[in-house]
Amino acid sequence: MKITSAKVFLVESGYVKPIIVELTTDEGITGIGEAAIAYGLGATAAAGMIKDLCERLIIGKDPFRIEQLFTEMYDHSFWAKGGGAIVFSGISAIEQALWDIKGKATNLPVYEFFGGKVFDEVPVYANGWNYHCVDADSWAHAAERPIADGYRALKCYPLATQDEKGRLRHVTRRAHDREFMELAYQRVKKLVEVAGSEVEVYIDLSGGLTTDESIRLIKRYEDLGITWIEEPCDAFDVGAMAKIAGATNTSMAAGERLYTRQGFRRLVEKQVVDIVQPDVGNTGGLSETKKIAAMAEAYNMRVAPHNCASMLCTAATLQVSVTMPNFMTLEIYPYFPDSPKYVQVLENPLEDRIKGGKLVVPSDVGLGVTLNQKNVAPYLWAECKA
Repeated sequence: MKITSAKVFLVESGYVKPIIVELTTDEGITGIGEAAIAYGLGATAAAGMIKDLCERLIIGKDPFRIEQLFTEMYDHSFWAKGGGAIVFSGISAIEQALWDIKGKATNLPVYEFFGGKVFDEVPVYANGWNYHCVDADSWAHAAERPIADGYRALKCYPLATQDEKGRLRHVTRRAHDREFMELAYQRVKKLVEVAGSEVEVYIDLSGGLTTDESIRLIKRYEDLGITWIEEPCDAFDVGAMAKIAGATNTSMAAGERLYTRQGFRRLVEKQVVDIVQPDVGNTGGLSETKKIAAMAEAYNMRVAPHNCASMLCTAATLQVSVTMPNFMTLEIYPYFPDSPKYVQVLENPLEDRIKGGKLVVPSDVGLGVTLNQKNVAPYLWAECKA
């Protein structure tokens, strides 16, 4: 079997911009994957990276030789050595598509290639449920919707605001006054009051605070029973992470902006976090995520995969998550479809199966989902052939 063509779709979908690759083989089997640079900046660059990788290193190759192809992309893209989001999101998308092909060709779900299921269902948590709110009361009471929908864990960004186009704008370093920091505290305080004791609260500081500011704010949060603090500073700054972790008593989490085992190594070895958060669409793909989880397990850490793209990334992330003994929870954005510009890229999104804050693992082959060809066709960005 050989890969004969690749299509790259750059989808405009409301809050996110999914970048999807579809690989086709000479036996007519297709595989799909997603680069998770769906928010922030870089989607067009990631689409270009996928095109370049496919043209130079993937077309004409055996899709079953996934480890070899990953190594080829790592070694011969040149920029993967010490590289960042663009190159590894491109590699991640292609790697997912290769596993999808292998699963379909062998009539197996992808999780069977990673040791099989540890769980039949996994807990999920809701994010993106209060982007439209500003003041502390409305910001907190927006939680009533996901709680009513059965979610028992919520994540939020107490330092975030909206720009003039309604997009989420994360905090800028050193641009905080006392009034703004008080708002960040009151938002969470009131959220905890709304959530009650049955719903966990996760806080994402988006790496936007200086070390002293982060410590000061986290200490105020400690009496509120927060489950984790995510990215209290730039996750690459292991020294600052260690100082913050040593000065506070809440579990620390990070990882969405780290890539491959090499990127996670210092964070894990120094044990400055309790929960690692690799993103299947950014960190190198399914195999790399599994290896990161195993490394974290050796240091007695849990894994809560980051997931903020289209629903294709949810499906890919689930396949590897259910094989991790140290898996904790999976991130979901249940209300992205509220956007009038939302494009559903799948025919059978797994989010439709969530009940009571749990997602039952499907037994369908490959990644377990099907690309909605009609919906993505207008967004074809590039096509590569042998």
